[in-house]
Amino acid sequence: MLYWTEMPFTTIRPQRQPVGPGRERRPRRRRTIIIAAILVLLLAAILYYVGTHRAANDQSSMTLTPPASSKTKEQQSVTSANGVGDKVASDDNFNKKQYSNDDPASLWVIVNKRRPLQPKDYAPQVAAPNVPLRLGASNPEMMVSTKMVPALESMFAAAKKDGIELMVASGYRPYSLQVSVYGSEVKAYGQAEADRESARPGFSEHQTGLAVDLEPVSRQCEVQDCFGDTPEGKWVTEHAHEYGFILRYTPTGEPTTGYRHETWHFRYVGTELSKEIYRLNNPPLETFFGLPAAPDYQ
Repeated sequence: MLYWTEMPFTTIRPQRQPVGPGRERRPRRRRTIIIAAILVLLLAAILYYVGTHRAANDQSSMTLTPPASSKTKEQQSVTSANGVGDKVASDDNFNKKQYSNDDPASLWVIVNKRRPLQPKDYAPQVAAPNVPLRLGASNPEMMVSTKMVPALESMFAAAKKDGIELMVASGYRPYSLQVSVYGSEVKAYGQAEADRESARPGFSEHQTGLAVDLEPVSRQCEVQDCFGDTPEGKWVTEHAHEYGFILRYTPTGEPTTGYRHETWHFRYVGTELSKEIYRLNNPPLETFFGLPAAPDYQ
């Protein structure tokens, strides 16, 4: 038997079906995908910017940096005839033919044991510089080539400003004086040793008037190896090239020049050449100009 029970009228709201785990995560997945895409785009943009910037820098560096072959060329060695090498740059801009190496009156004349002066009794124009002198100004040995005078006076003045007092020990030596100087050396030390320290008459740089032996005014280490260790010797070794002078006989140059190291002997060549020689670590003039070595007399 069925019974109808009358129930009060109520509004029944439709109940939502429970959402499963899969449906609940879809909005989050979309957000994650969108964020990831944005990050990828940002990363790509950053990488593109960095790559473009680096390429521009590399191109700029290639433009400003000399090619490696040029550096190698600047550092190459020129080996003299006796096998002694000195670092000499192949600077195509330096005119080595500007002055003669043979003319005794030339600023770049090269005199050594195999290149005598022509004529052997050559006499240059000389004058006494206005600097401290070991002997009186009228003594020929206290004179130097007139080409050297202004530079020598300027160098002495600059040294004095730095508290350095230099003096001329020996300058121009005419042929007749060199006969006496060389003879004294032979008598005192024998010819073999004399040839390492003094030139034979007609083969001396001093005869050109372009060579000068320097010393302190105190005469300490006068024409001795220890001059190079004095404040005066150190100053002139460091600054001589600024005034057109080079240290002619270096510690490693004897196989090329035939003369032992002379810390006091400076040769005037003008600032153009002296600065180039100094830049190249003081190769002998023979090596720089590509001339044969002159270790002895022939």
